[in-house]
Amino acid sequence: MPYNRRSKNITQGVARSPNRSMYYALGYQKEDFDKPMIGIANGHSTITPCNAGLQRLADAAVAAVKGADANPQIFGTPTISDGMSMGTEGMKYSLVSREVIADCVETCVQGQWMDGVVVIGGCDKNMPGGMIGILRANVPAIYVYGGTIRPGNWKGTDLTIVSSFEAVGEFTAGRMSQEDFEGVERNACPSTGSCGGMYTANTMSSSFEALGMSLLYSSTMANPDQEKVDSAAESARVLVEAVKKDLKPRDIVTRKSIENAVAVIMATGGSTNAVLHFLAIAHAAEVEWSIEDFERMRKKVPVLCNLKPSGQYVATDLHKAGGIPQVMKILLDAGLLHGDCITITGKTIGEELKDVPAKPRADQQVIFPIEQALYREGHLAILKGNLATDGAVAKITGLKNPVITGPARVFDDEQSALEAILADKIKAGDVVVLRYLGPKGGPGMPEMLAPTSAIIGKGLGESVGLITDGRFSGGTWGMVVGHVAPEAFVGGAIAFVREGDSITIDAHQLLLQLNIDDAELERRRAAWQQPKPRYTRGVMAKYSALALPANKGAITG
Repeated sequence: MPYNRRSKNITQGVARSPNRSMYYALGYQKEDFDKPMIGIANGHSTITPCNAGLQRLADAAVAAVKGADANPQIFGTPTISDGMSMGTEGMKYSLVSREVIADCVETCVQGQWMDGVVVIGGCDKNMPGGMIGILRANVPAIYVYGGTIRPGNWKGTDLTIVSSFEAVGEFTAGRMSQEDFEGVERNACPSTGSCGGMYTANTMSSSFEALGMSLLYSSTMANPDQEKVDSAAESARVLVEAVKKDLKPRDIVTRKSIENAVAVIMATGGSTNAVLHFLAIAHAAEVEWSIEDFERMRKKVPVLCNLKPSGQYVATDLHKAGGIPQVMKILLDAGLLHGDCITITGKTIGEELKDVPAKPRADQQVIFPIEQALYREGHLAILKGNLATDGAVAKITGLKNPVITGPARVFDDEQSALEAILADKIKAGDVVVLRYLGPKGGPGMPEMLAPTSAIIGKGLGESVGLITDGRFSGGTWGMVVGHVAPEAFVGGAIAFVREGDSITIDAHQLLLQLNIDDAELERRRAAWQQPKPRYTRGVMAKYSALALPANKGAITG
């Protein structure tokens, strides 16, 4: 059978191949060696609600692979819970886990010479990690997102995990009672599934639909729902057909399909992390893509969806309103999507969207038609200036005026900054600088959800700026700029900022500027000494040594 080329390389050519003995130990029969071997990369883990509901999806995929006359080969991938590690040293392992997951997928698929792979994941780094591994291996593959969490509720108000972080700031500011603080904490996460707003997990899953590597509608389903299980099974069946057609990931993931993915990210108000991850995905696919391409896409794609963190609704609401296919159809009809891109089903984007209505339903306030866009341009702006000569990323929706010039309040670690915010030492007009938190300096580029949420909770979201060479959670909003490159650890200008220096953040002019003259900047550069690495052995040391800068995706290879 011509589609089973990789399995046959192992099992044929030697009449009594010793390879077969080990398969017989697993229950194989002689006829199984003529069937494709399909990897099931299972991210199930009880370490986080994002991944705790994945086993039944993996079970459904296994059954579907067997039903399609193929052999499933199950292997595990790890996860780090961003929400649980946030604000701790463990957060530094989050981005590193993206690389570990990619290595796991590549290693198992290539090492066991699989014919195809279904990758199942939930938490933030599961998606890009799995996709990077898929693209490196380049055998037929499909991504199955574990599904979103249902919204929590306290006293009639819908909640997400970000509600808990913002409640800390509100409580310490005296703006929330003990009862409400504990009520938010207990009720923010009511089920299994990934964080509910258009945060990083839902951003990446949505973009994978547009990329052509996941089934339509699959990215906004709730994890506990039966349709998520059914979608996992259908994904496995589609993957077996892709193996027969020898339809590979790099046939699907092209510059045009990445443009489709980024268009959906802009239209849905997605996470700043998507910039980092798609730079890494493009690198793995060997597709030319740069940080400037995000700015090019931002200028032409409007924001169409009213989703948290800067809007009102969550992913389950988006699903009820028509899901990502409805958003894609609006973009396609507006000439903002490439309809000729192939998908994992073998159909084009245009063919897949043929029966989707041209206009969103009138009885919902989640997805808006192009003529009623919430913002005329996208929300993920690339800022440059003497503080970020290689670029930085700002999320600019939800702000009345994304411009501030103010005195620098400088911190070399997250915890000191958080303590200052909670102690009311940060005032309106300040620009908080968090540095030595980049890919090499952190290492691992941790997310700054705790300090940014504390700023929001204190009521300073519109009046305090924050810049960092680290990252932000997909749940972050406010006057914030991350991914500053070059980072402090390698001698980027953010390392030379002093307490009280004037800094300008201007999203209108795409400017991030330290307001000192060039001569003074060079004097500070000449006097600077690189600090010693925080880690000298293990996975963190390896990541720090290998990681490319943020404007290159912070990828290791």
